Amino acid sequence: MFTVLSRQPCQQPVGVPVSWKSQALPQRGFKALSRTPAVVALVVLLISVAVLMAIMLIQINQKEVLGPGLKYGIVFDAGSSRTTVYVYQWPAEKENNTGVVNQTYRCSVKGSGISSYRNNPQAVPRAFEDCMQRVKEKIPADLHKSTPAHLGATAGMRLLRLQNESAAREVLASIQTYFESQPFDFRGAEIISGQEEGVYGWITANYLMGNVLEKNVWNTWSHPHGVETTGALDLGGASTQISFAPEEEAGHGANSTVQVSLYGYTYTLYTHSFQCYGRDEAEKRFLARLFQNSTDKGKLVNPCYPRDYVTNLTMEHIFGSLCTEGLRPANYNPGYKISLEGTGDPTLCRKKVYSLFDFQVCSDREDCSFDGIYQPKVKGTFVAFSGFYYTANALNLTGSFSLDAFNTSVWDFCLHSWSQLHLVLPKFDEVYARSYCFSAHYIYHLLIYGYKFSRQTWPKIHFKKEVEKSSIAWSLGYMLNLTNMIPAESPLIQLPMQPQVFAGMMFFFAGVALLCLVFLIYLCVMSRL
Repeated sequence: MFTVLSRQPCQQPVGVPVSWKSQALPQRGFKALSRTPAVVALVVLLISVAVLMAIMLIQINQKEVLGPGLKYGIVFDAGSSRTTVYVYQWPAEKENNTGVVNQTYRCSVKGSGISSYRNNPQAVPRAFEDCMQRVKEKIPADLHKSTPAHLGATAGMRLLRLQNESAAREVLASIQTYFESQPFDFRGAEIISGQEEGVYGWITANYLMGNVLEKNVWNTWSHPHGVETTGALDLGGASTQISFAPEEEAGHGANSTVQVSLYGYTYTLYTHSFQCYGRDEAEKRFLARLFQNSTDKGKLVNPCYPRDYVTNLTMEHIFGSLCTEGLRPANYNPGYKISLEGTGDPTLCRKKVYSLFDFQVCSDREDCSFDGIYQPKVKGTFVAFSGFYYTANALNLTGSFSLDAFNTSVWDFCLHSWSQLHLVLPKFDEVYARSYCFSAHYIYHLLIYGYKFSRQTWPKIHFKKEVEKSSIAWSLGYMLNLTNMIPAESPLIQLPMQPQVFAGMMFFFAGVALLCLVFLIYLCVMSRL
């Protein structure tokens, strides 16, 4: 007889813990995961995730930001005695709405200023041809059409417009017609005001000297903190300008105060332009006074011309200008020749040059320069360029120096005879060489009695021609101002992979990772059933 032994399923076997089932299922799931397909899926998942992370890191961290390239601009500085062409370039992405501009080329147009073509306006373009050919070579051909070109005429044309407005219009129209046939984007020829000329000169000086923009330790452009701006002194052929940031408010001289916005900052400036007080026009007025005070109208003795120098000038040369029209004699004959003989007398020269200014109208007012013009007290350092620099350079002086050193050099220079000047001057040109003595005494009176520099403040004037191969002239400030109107271009971002390739790889490996993850989850779920 057989005895059948049975056990209820709910009964707990002897020695078996209550949690037997809960431990058995994970073990079975682990065994399932240990199978070859599960291992492969897990490895592929990990590799896919790693590849995804690597692609993202490379694409983000290895991207290269490329600037949109360079832009170019051309400015024609049409002064009273000459025209100079400047080529500027700047990055297409701008700094605080103003382009970071550098001078890359300069060309002096042959001949005199465009105002001298009043009787033959059609001849102006021929004078530009040589410089224009050179400019075309300096700017990439594919950028010619997008390169803006501007012509700004200064005091010479301002005088011509006052004297003969139709002649001034014809000269500008001839220039306009010529440039319409050129490949550049010519924006027009205009006569800028004396105040604009002064402001643009101030902008140029401070820009080149790093007073409005500098590179910081991170090699990015920033506004220099705690840096004082420098004043600007410009001496042209027909006018002279003074511009600086005054200490006090404008008061009753508000007409001479302007606000300039540059690289996100606003500056308040005093600026004034003195028409007919440029070097050339001042000398014509000086010669006209010599003629008035001379008993012999056919022969004038000039204490400012070098000893033993003799020349002949026509009445038109002296009295043909608007600046000397009021001194013109009743028997004015444009072709009449006047003989001038130099005596090289620096003491008498300085005394006679003083009479060119009306200092009496200002009396003892501290806020008045000459001719009754308001001017606040000069403040800080100044840079003197154009005619100021060329005269100082002829005296073998550059940079900053004392007033005593200036006067000593002036006296030594003026005592040289005409034959000795060939040995003294590094570059000899008769028209300039004969007039340096006059120019030096003129600058002395203009700066000391006119602008009221003193023996103590004179060394704060720096006589400069250029800074780091960029000329100090109003033209650069003009271009800086114009770049505010030229739209900036966005920088280009060059990635290691093209967007299509990057998206495709991301989609592929993300899909593989997702499929592997779903497969592994499926195995885990099935192992628990």
